[in-house]
This record gives sequence, C-alpha cells and structure tokens, in this order.
Amino acid sequence: MFDFSIITQWFDQLLQVTLGCPEWLAILIECVLVGTGILLGYALIAIVLIFMERKVCAYFQCRLGPMRVGYWGLLQVFADVFKMLIKEIFIVDRADKVLYLVAPLLVIIGSVGAFSFLPWNNGATILDFNVGVFLLTAISSIGVVGIFLAGWGSNNKYSVLSAMRGAVQMISYEMSLCLCLITAVILTGTMQMSGIVEAQTGPWKWLIFQGHIPAIIAFFVFLIAGNAEANRGPFDMAEAESELTAGHHTEYSGMGFGFFYLAEFLNLFIIAGIAATVFLGGWAPVNIGIAAFDQVMNYIPGIVWFMGKAFLLVWILMWIKWTFPRLRIDQILKLEWKYLMPLALLNLVIMTVVVALGLYIK
Repeated sequence: MFDFSIITQWFDQLLQVTLGCPEWLAILIECVLVGTGILLGYALIAIVLIFMERKVCAYFQCRLGPMRVGYWGLLQVFADVFKMLIKEIFIVDRADKVLYLVAPLLVIIGSVGAFSFLPWNNGATILDFNVGVFLLTAISSIGVVGIFLAGWGSNNKYSVLSAMRGAVQMISYEMSLCLCLITAVILTGTMQMSGIVEAQTGPWKWLIFQGHIPAIIAFFVFLIAGNAEANRGPFDMAEAESELTAGHHTEYSGMGFGFFYLAEFLNLFIIAGIAATVFLGGWAPVNIGIAAFDQVMNYIPGIVWFMGKAFLLVWILMWIKWTFPRLRIDQILKLEWKYLMPLALLNLVIMTVVVALGLYIK
C-alpha cells in the first residue's frame, strides 16, 4: 500500500532544503496548499453528490433526471452553481443581521472542519490528532449552532420552528453517534483516525469482522443516527416543505442558501466517510489471508478503497431517503430516545465485555 507521506516529506524537503525557505515560510506554503486542496475537494465532491442525488432520485421514481444541459445532464449542476452565484443576497426586514450573516458561515465551518478529519489514504490524513474522534464530534457540532441561529435570526416563525426541530433532532442523535464511535474506540484502543484504520489492516480485520455482533450493531445504529444528524430523509422534518416552506434557510438567497445546501450534501458524505473509516477499514483493502489475492488488492490505491466504500454508503443512504416516507417529529425523537440510544448503550457494554474477555477476532 502506497504511503502518501513520502510525497509530503519530499515536498517539505523541496521547500526547506532545495529552495532554502525558512521553516515558517515552508509551513505557511504547505498550509495554504492543503487548505486549498480541502476546499477544492469539498466543492468537487459536493458537485458529484448533487448530480448523484438527482440521478438516484430519478431512478427510484422511474424518471431520467437531468438530461438537457450537457451530455447526460452532466453540466446541469454547474449551471445551477452559476445561477446561485449571480443571485442577489438580501437581508429580510427586522432580521438580526449579525446572526443572519454568521449562521451560514458556522454551518459551512463545521462541515469543512469535519471533512478535514477524513483519512483519504495511508499517510494522507489532514487533521490527525491522538484525540481525533473527540475533536471530530466537537467540530461537527458547530453546525447545530449555525442552524439554530439561522432560524432565530431570520425573523420568521416557520424558520424558528424549523431551527428548533433541527437543533433538538441533531443534538439527540449525536448521542447515539458518539456512543457508536466510543464502541469502535474500545475495540481499536485509539481515538486517532489513522490509528483506527491501521488497526483494521490485515486479513478479516475490518471492525465489523473483528467486533462481530456488537460492531455490526454499532455500524447500523451509526448509519441511522448519521442519516438523522444530516437532516436527510426520512428524518428531514426540519425542512418539511408542506409545513415549513424551506425550513431554517427559508429567508436565505444566493450563496447564503448555497452554504446550507453544500453542507447538507457534504454532511452526508462525511457520515458515510466516517462509517467507512471506523467500521469498514477506511483506505485498508480487502484482505482474506490468501497471499495472491491480498497482493492484488494491495496494489489498488487506498483513496480508491476509501472513496468506493464511502460512495457505496452514500448510495445506500440515498436509497433509504427515496424509499421511506418522512417521519413526524415525535416519531423521530421516539426512535432515538426509546430505541437507538438504549440499544447503543447496551451495545457499548457488550463491546466492553467482549474486549475485556478477548472474545473479538484477533
């Protein structure tokens, strides 16, 4: 498996040794390039996800989806982005201007911050701290504040109601999300994202194999809670069009709305990426203990494995959205507090016993 850190070390040596840059300047250049890469990757994946959503939705509804702008409708998303960029941004009367303007920034900051923790390849994790899982959950929670401020600052009763629904839903389902991540941390023995992936390298080492029943339960609970956390159907009561028009971002136009739209799609990818990292081995290839087969699998770049697993889970979550009807807000909260969270707590205890007694697959 190729180690991407070879390239990063070579580039650092190029700046400091070959070009003679001082250390602070080399670090500054590297940070600017990495930051640009994060934003570029964020935007490109958002474009892919928006197009994928439209095609998947059309497939399940026996339609064709976008077909007119470009071959097979491939330029439709670019046309929509251009339209959004040139739209006027206005502030509604008697809105709280500070909260109104800050809210989309908080939502996109939380989304980009969580996106930066994803391990793309061996040696290609951008934010890789020894308390990575803790920081990931903390930074991603910033989006909750942004959603609430958007509704409160818009001076619109429908937006306020939507913001309160969204906030209580996201805070509730974060409980199950965190419990599932703690379950994985107990088995791997580390909160570092790269360490979690490295613990899953080798024959039958993916967490759903190592941890068997409790790991599989945690995986499915994580997907359900993550879908609700991202305000995706059938948990999208915060944007129930029949009741709340467009939810907390009703009063936003142009790129103000665009930030919320981008964050929603990227949060879907982030949930799928974290699930792929923690439970399906991340960039680790499929190894079954047969030398010839494992050698072939190891030739496939880690980023291909990671993207393949993440987009497979994205497709499954889209399948769920366009299959099940929207739940009521009381049903959404009942599912979390009466079923998912008690199940996640019990599963956490079971995983602790499994690890303590050495009952996992080594």
